[in-house]
Amino acid sequence: MAVSQHIGSGSRPRGVGDWSEGYSSLNEEHAYWVEDIEGEVPVGLRGTLFRNGPGRFERGGVAYKHPFDGDGMICALTFTGDRVHFRNRFVRTEGYVQESAAGRILFKNVFGTLKPGGFWNNAFDFSFKNVANTNVILYAGKLLALWEAAPPYRLEPRTLGTMGLDELDGTLHPGLPFSAHPKLDPFSGNLLNFGVRTVPGLSPQSTLDLYRITPEGQVITDSTHTVPGLAFIHDFACTENYYIFLQNPMALDPLPFLLGWKGAGECLRLAEGVPMRILLVPRAGGPLITVETEPFFVFHHVNAFERDGRVVVDSVRYEEYLSAPADRDFRQTDFTQVPPGRVWRTEIDLGRGRAETRALCERPTEFPQVHPERVGRPYRYAYLGTTHSARDNAPLQAILKLDTETGHEQIYSFAPVGFVGEPVFVPRPDATREDDGWLLVLVYLSDEHRSEFVILDASDLDRPPLTRLKLKHHVPYGLHGTFTSEVFC
Repeated sequence: MAVSQHIGSGSRPRGVGDWSEGYSSLNEEHAYWVEDIEGEVPVGLRGTLFRNGPGRFERGGVAYKHPFDGDGMICALTFTGDRVHFRNRFVRTEGYVQESAAGRILFKNVFGTLKPGGFWNNAFDFSFKNVANTNVILYAGKLLALWEAAPPYRLEPRTLGTMGLDELDGTLHPGLPFSAHPKLDPFSGNLLNFGVRTVPGLSPQSTLDLYRITPEGQVITDSTHTVPGLAFIHDFACTENYYIFLQNPMALDPLPFLLGWKGAGECLRLAEGVPMRILLVPRAGGPLITVETEPFFVFHHVNAFERDGRVVVDSVRYEEYLSAPADRDFRQTDFTQVPPGRVWRTEIDLGRGRAETRALCERPTEFPQVHPERVGRPYRYAYLGTTHSARDNAPLQAILKLDTETGHEQIYSFAPVGFVGEPVFVPRPDATREDDGWLLVLVYLSDEHRSEFVILDASDLDRPPLTRLKLKHHVPYGLHGTFTSEVFC
């Protein structure tokens, strides 16, 4: 397998101590024109990058137990054509407002942060704080901050001010979940998404609701399906004819959850002897199709497409469930003990009802992106965050361009001081090649405790960055973001 790697600022990756400072809270909200710019902003790059992620990691002197319990903070990086503007603002969820007023933690969180007071305050409390911290998308005139276990919060796109919980014209009433990974369908122009609900018990069952939103904003419930077992489904894939879900083989240890000793995320594990269930829902209607394969765990899918009577799904696969360490702060994560995610391909033979899997890339990876017009279609290039080392698991310090046809890997590394997350691909206007565009990457610089947005040439990661937009402060590691050609500032 051919690999080319460009080292941006050094050859030696830093340790966990350097990485962990990126999880410092950013309590201040900023709005300013970016003046410290190295290189030039590409001609044709015009619009707004919206990003979401946890922005604070403690309340009242008590640290959150898991970073995903942090309050959602939206960043907007706006390219006007001649200038660049930055803004960040917290999503004023109901929980955020109440806890800010009280100056302390008031609500349980999904991944591990409990209310003060131990058993008496947490036992048999099955409610969770909507942190609105996972993704953000502009569609049909609405800017929505997403968190998969509840309805989204609507924001004003110019100021990022919170307008309130949005139940999508009552479709999500009362409080039905809406995934943080919607897909903009290039076949129809509709926004596709899902929500999953589980009724726990000795024989748990889950309900899968499929939603479609038209460009005019009409919200349609396409179908609802009941599936056996606990459905921990964070992301989905789609093709021209199918919605595709990988139902992770999960089990919940009920006692510590019921008695309030642990958060729900801490009580999950891979269930012994349970296969991965691949759920295919025909978009034209019809019964759900289930195909089983060997057990593994998936957070994110790269893409999916149909070919020669098969459905192909590429995903970031883990051999174990990623649970937070119970005996230490998450900032002290020992990455040698954390299973790495790697890109695998699952090919589903619908005629035979069988699935075959194989690895596409051995590097530890996460946060995949493809060209938006290739979603659900055959594609060649995927872009992901990856480690500096080709084999050892570690914090993400590099960007990987993976050629899924040839296996060629091209890497731009920000080691030793830079740490990265999701690269957002923006096609060049009037581009004719799949990889003709830019990658927008938020990089945390541990030696300066500051962040910068870096623009890479997506067609050639051997090139140095085209642009470095240097912020006045750090931005905590985020989760997901989207780019729109509309200018908001």
